[in-house]
Amino acid sequence: MSDKFSYLHTMLRVGDLERSVGFYTKYLGMKELRRSDVPDGKYTLAFVGYGGEDSHTVLELTYNYGVESYEIGSAFGHLALGVPDIYGTCEELRAAGVKITREPGPVKFGTTVIAFIEDPDGYKIELIERK
Repeated sequence: MSDKFSYLHTMLRVGDLERSVGFYTKYLGMKELRRSDVPDGKYTLAFVGYGGEDSHTVLELTYNYGVESYEIGSAFGHLALGVPDIYGTCEELRAAGVKITREPGPVKFGTTVIAFIEDPDGYKIELIERK
């Protein structure tokens, strides 16, 4: 049955679309792939990612007109990105003003090196060192 499905995107609701698109493109190296404004529905969608939607899972950023913030809730965990040099990446992000919420280091009881950052809306992003 798994051959019937493909993972297309993850959607996050954001309070300021330009700020969020800027964060993911400027600091995390994603590209804005497409955008659609739906005035009748009072929302705008922006899709960002590391490659086209035909071959990559992407991130859908949804801005609902007039909503400046959301409660993230306790069910959402985090997004995860692989990086080749977690210490250097965190230093670059810190210098650019990105909030580091967990400094780079091995996971508890393991050897995988991780760190956590936060996007402008408070969503956690885990960075995992992958050499």
